[in-house]
Amino acid sequence: MVPLHIQLANSTLRRVIKRLHFPLEVMLVCVRWYAAYPLSLRHIEEMMAERGVLVDHATVHRWAMKMLPGLAAVLRRRKLPVGASWRVDETYVLVGGQWKYLYRGVDKLGQTVDFLLTAHRDVAAARRFFERAIDLHDVPASITIDKSGANTAAVRGLIADSGAAIQLRQSKYLNNVVEQDHRAIKRRTRPMMGFKSFRSATKIIAGIESMHMIKKGQLARPEGQVVSAAEQFYSLAF
Repeated sequence: MVPLHIQLANSTLRRVIKRLHFPLEVMLVCVRWYAAYPLSLRHIEEMMAERGVLVDHATVHRWAMKMLPGLAAVLRRRKLPVGASWRVDETYVLVGGQWKYLYRGVDKLGQTVDFLLTAHRDVAAARRFFERAIDLHDVPASITIDKSGANTAAVRGLIADSGAAIQLRQSKYLNNVVEQDHRAIKRRTRPMMGFKSFRSATKIIAGIESMHMIKKGQLARPEGQVVSAAEQFYSLAF
């Protein structure tokens, strides 16, 4: 096993860890629970107290805000490729008492292509999502959307500007796979009863989506090696 001090020296979170005063293992467990399960911050505070670790719920939230974006960025680099047939839809997230829009895409097997939280549901927001997803996974063979005018205009504009040979399909039936996938994210965000700010929503949702992808087996790992979702999440820190 690599000595802990060497692991931490190579950690993507080393700058964050320097400013925090709990063992990394404790912080990672709390942050994983928060991203993975429909638990409130106070639930996590109580669960840690039962294990002899006294940590305030507000501290857990600070850890999540600092650590989850970095872990999500690592997963993005280690993420396995997805299929070339994408299904894209948006769902609603409550932020500061107002509904914001979480654009999400999956392939035909339900593997997450990408996600993007936006303040508006319009052509510019949809275009940003598609460009971001293509930067990560290259140009798909087809994109299936609902009959949203903004999404339609965004894909057609992308095709016209890039010359990419993307088949645009509009089918609610084919989009069932992404609508079903929304449920896993909604199950986790519902107990939070909304986010206070767009900034916090963006950071926490990045962690929730990352844990969801890990559970779906989308993190690259050594061939033939069986690794739990928890271990895969922790591996993002090193």
